[in-house]
Amino acid sequence: MVGHWVKLRTQRCDYFQLLDGDPMRYRTLAPLIVGVLAIVPAQLSAQQASDYQAAVDAERLVNATAEASDWLSYGRTYDEQRYSPLSQINKDNLERLSLAWFADMTTSRGQEATPIVVDGAVYVSTAWSLVWAFDVRSGELLWQYDPEVDRAKGFQACCDVVNRGVAVWEGKVFVGALDGRLIALDSQTGEVLWETMTVDPDRPYTITGAPRVVKGNVIIGNGGAEYGVRGYVTAYDAASGEQNWRFYTVPGNPTEAFEQPELFDAASTWTGQWWTLGGGGTVWDAMAYDAELDLLYIGVGNGSPWNQSLRSPDGGDNLFLTSIVALDPDDGSYRWHYQTVPGETWDYTATQHIMLADLEIDGVERRVVMQAPKNGFFYVIDAATGQLISANNYVPVNWATHIDLDSGRPVENPDARYDLTGIPFVVSPSALGGHNWYPMSYSQNSGLVYIPITENYMGYVHDNEFVINQRGWNTGVDLAQGFGLARSTPGLPEQGTFLQAWDPVRQEEAWRVKHEAANGPAGVLSTAAGLVFQGNRAGEFVAYDDMTGERLWSAFTQAGVMAAPSTFMAGDEQHIALLVGSPALPSEGPGAAAATTLASTNNSRLLLFKLGGEAQLPRVPVQTENDVEFDIPQTDAANEIIAAGESAYNRTCAVCHGDAGISLRPDTYPDLRRSARMVTAESWAAVVLEGELEDNGMVSFAQLLEDGEAEAIRAYVITRANSEADSR
Repeated sequence: MVGHWVKLRTQRCDYFQLLDGDPMRYRTLAPLIVGVLAIVPAQLSAQQASDYQAAVDAERLVNATAEASDWLSYGRTYDEQRYSPLSQINKDNLERLSLAWFADMTTSRGQEATPIVVDGAVYVSTAWSLVWAFDVRSGELLWQYDPEVDRAKGFQACCDVVNRGVAVWEGKVFVGALDGRLIALDSQTGEVLWETMTVDPDRPYTITGAPRVVKGNVIIGNGGAEYGVRGYVTAYDAASGEQNWRFYTVPGNPTEAFEQPELFDAASTWTGQWWTLGGGGTVWDAMAYDAELDLLYIGVGNGSPWNQSLRSPDGGDNLFLTSIVALDPDDGSYRWHYQTVPGETWDYTATQHIMLADLEIDGVERRVVMQAPKNGFFYVIDAATGQLISANNYVPVNWATHIDLDSGRPVENPDARYDLTGIPFVVSPSALGGHNWYPMSYSQNSGLVYIPITENYMGYVHDNEFVINQRGWNTGVDLAQGFGLARSTPGLPEQGTFLQAWDPVRQEEAWRVKHEAANGPAGVLSTAAGLVFQGNRAGEFVAYDDMTGERLWSAFTQAGVMAAPSTFMAGDEQHIALLVGSPALPSEGPGAAAATTLASTNNSRLLLFKLGGEAQLPRVPVQTENDVEFDIPQTDAANEIIAAGESAYNRTCAVCHGDAGISLRPDTYPDLRRSARMVTAESWAAVVLEGELEDNGMVSFAQLLEDGEAEAIRAYVITRANSEADSR
């Protein structure tokens, strides 16, 4: 059995309440609290264990709309609306909403999971695919599971080693591990019941998304398009872990048998030898299920490489990239698709949140699919047929002028096709998208969709020296020149992060709130009480009026927030659960938190709120270590060496450590300009070439760098560090 499972019978919240008033006792005992997780204590008593059965079946999931007391699946219901009919917490009593209990997490990476609540337990996954189970009323830790993912796998996770959540079904908790395993755990004990490898472990696949369970099938996709893989989604028997079906999103080698009939037609939309480059099209996030139509909807990702002229030289739509695809959940057979960006070349995935709703459009009630993908347009599509009903841009867009409603295709700006013209272009939105993975919400109370959006841009430059990289990124975009283009282009609009209320019928913005901390947005929850809840990177959890966007309530979280909250009843009290922890701690404003806990350098925690809660976060958090002080060294490297170092840095380091050496997420990816590792060539090489910090996810880059490039990168970083020091 890979991994281990543990159970803990202790009132964690009582410990924190007791220790909060005495910082020294907290400092002394906190390691013991965390350390207990490594001990396997006695079995749960039969009476206690019976409370956490996760007795979820098809009928219960189909009727989850009416079961407001629990949060049974990733988006609460199969519709994925993230709307709750609960209203005990409302505008009249919001001032009494406060912390009921909390639990520290033991990983310092980004936290993106939505807590699942069922039959007295709350289940949540954290970075590195760990799973935790707590008693929902007391906060008592029931068990914790660590799949023991090889930390070197973090090198193949394009966007951190995150996990967005678990699924529950008939006494089992399912989690997709970063290394590609799908694992079934006993809901009462955390014991592994079965696990299966869903990918070729020799290929750079990862899993960060939450599984879904439909009609006894556990459905999971994967990531890895940036690294040159071919996408698919797979269904496994929930009882045994046996594969029931698989749907490939891009065709393979035409000289070999296609796995499904529609791939014959899809192959005609590709040119060249795309299969040697992987093709992409990974299904790494969004899914939804319509029980009445019996259709499963999946969102398909970008091409591999991004640059279409490299993967499909003579163009073509490249199906089923950047598409919403409807499948039969019983056998995975194709029903329909809608492609948002034919022949995409900007990393405009359609893996963002998919939701179903009944909307009155032109006096007729329509069952629709809604999505706000990366490309900046909001789509309303007929759920039964895939026919486009409406589309309008929800953020500024310059790669296309509009979506033609007759053809369903975007009317592109030809200048944005850097891959065809060879002329660099600053494109909006960027590869980060107008809306990324952060879940949006639809309120049945207001009829509005609440979208975590960013307004941004990016320079795209064709990579004339592209060669398939077996270990690193394969974008076909010269990121170094692209970053420079964006920095040097005058008159670009201000970038920002917002919570946007969008009217899906009128296809227009109703209101928006600008976030002061612009590092990125967070997921959203709406309720029947006319409230919208969202955290932010400034270290706050906020409630807004769903009709006006007025800020009604907030609480400090001591951490940046990315994940979406869930809400449920524990006994006769409504609770709201929120997992906090982002790549960087809040650095300014009232929610700023400079200190960290012993468990986590980014204060990752599970927070539970209720009316009249009496818990308090520790008033004196513990700093794990002081910043290392050192004198910035000098370099006598020639200008051409420094320039080569900049190019190599942008090719291999910038994705994590930031453009021009400026890390936007220093708690996860250190700002190398402030790293003592640069002082000597030996200490630098120990990390970059020898993998000294591999257990932290910083693996050796020896196979990616040419001779001398590691030292050239060091020279570039030293130059950037001195430049920053001189500007102070």
